[in-house]
Amino acid sequence: MNPRQQSNPLRPSACPGLLRIVQALDGGICRIKLNGGSLRAQQAVAVADAAERYAGGVIEATNRANLQIRGIGSQQSALIESLLVAGLGPTHAAGDDVRNLMLSPTAGIDRQMLFDTRPLAEQILATVQQHERFHDLSAKFAVQLDGGESLAMLEHPHDVWLSAYEREGVTRLAFGLAGCPTDTPTGSVALDDGHRLLVAVLELFLELASPEQTRMRHLLAEHSIETVLARLAEGVAIQAVTHWRRTLQSSVLHIGAHGQIQADVDYVGAVPPLGRLNPVMLRGAARLADEFGDGSLRFTPWQSLLLPNVRHEHAAEVIRRLEQLGLMCDPEQSLTRMIACTGSNGCGKGLADTKGDALHLAALLQRHGHSLNVHVSGCSRSCAAAHTAPVTLLAVGPGRYDLYFRDAAQPGFGALHACNLTIEAVGALLDARSRSPIDA
Repeated sequence: MNPRQQSNPLRPSACPGLLRIVQALDGGICRIKLNGGSLRAQQAVAVADAAERYAGGVIEATNRANLQIRGIGSQQSALIESLLVAGLGPTHAAGDDVRNLMLSPTAGIDRQMLFDTRPLAEQILATVQQHERFHDLSAKFAVQLDGGESLAMLEHPHDVWLSAYEREGVTRLAFGLAGCPTDTPTGSVALDDGHRLLVAVLELFLELASPEQTRMRHLLAEHSIETVLARLAEGVAIQAVTHWRRTLQSSVLHIGAHGQIQADVDYVGAVPPLGRLNPVMLRGAARLADEFGDGSLRFTPWQSLLLPNVRHEHAAEVIRRLEQLGLMCDPEQSLTRMIACTGSNGCGKGLADTKGDALHLAALLQRHGHSLNVHVSGCSRSCAAAHTAPVTLLAVGPGRYDLYFRDAAQPGFGALHACNLTIEAVGALLDARSRSPIDA
């Protein structure tokens, strides 16, 4: 059924969606949830056209591999209609919020994958959209499906995660609740039981959770994991997982050209500055996907994009033309490692111009020859990063930041190192730290 034919009102939420545009200082925000982070080239052109025609031309790649259009004016209905026509909406209006399923950006093409997660992902997405009961889930309730790929965001906490592993030649799915695939698994199921397990988890969550308990961590604060696991085992064959835990990989793997599991083809990764594209960039990337790839783009949780299935001999030309568009394909560029929220120019809660300050800091670090993973946040909500970055700058006022370093023993951003620093002072401190033999 077409989403426009649905009569169910959208659930009140502060989170933007495709059908719910949320106001910010710079206008409305529309969030387009992409199935597995992927969209066809013609859909990318539709997003670019909508941003140019009905908004301020700012398109953001998000940390869950989705897209946002910012600065939307009065023609909200026309913008939504154009995106629905392009096939970028949910199958049911009330199902838009629950399309929170994260895959590896290289699902189906990764050399280290244990199985292609995309068919199971399609089954899961169809289920949560079509079953009205699941529409009661929070707009933030999120699921991760990990096929063992070398390129995977493993640090974002999810309400439910499933991760492939192999034992004695058999692939199974480890799973966990309210955490990350790098945590100790709660248990495991057969690969063919992945969908059944997830449905059981969602049904049990909705049965046990009070209206205030919108996330799995809230439920587990009241109900023990043992109790939840026993209930799940009533309908799904669950086994313990011993001597296995998912290991982190390097996110640098998404920048530049990398070989796929398929012979003689690469995926090419490019980073828009601070996760922002303009319509020219997105249209240009779509043209390259049509000309040199398979006509698709994939967005990543690192606020970047991939062009899959590029013939190896064409990869250098694709990189050259992406860079001409203003995208970055060299991981040695400091700006490829920098993330920043909207900041005070577009968000009422932002205490500093995070985008401008991040550009300034990237230039300072580049001058010193450093490529560091830095997160610049305008407030403590940390909208740009769901994980803890190695270095975090938390704004305390215009142009002033507290500096944190990731510390496993510390919650939140990590260990507070210095307070009320200018960007120049941050650059000097990070340069000195990088040169220290202690941190070498």
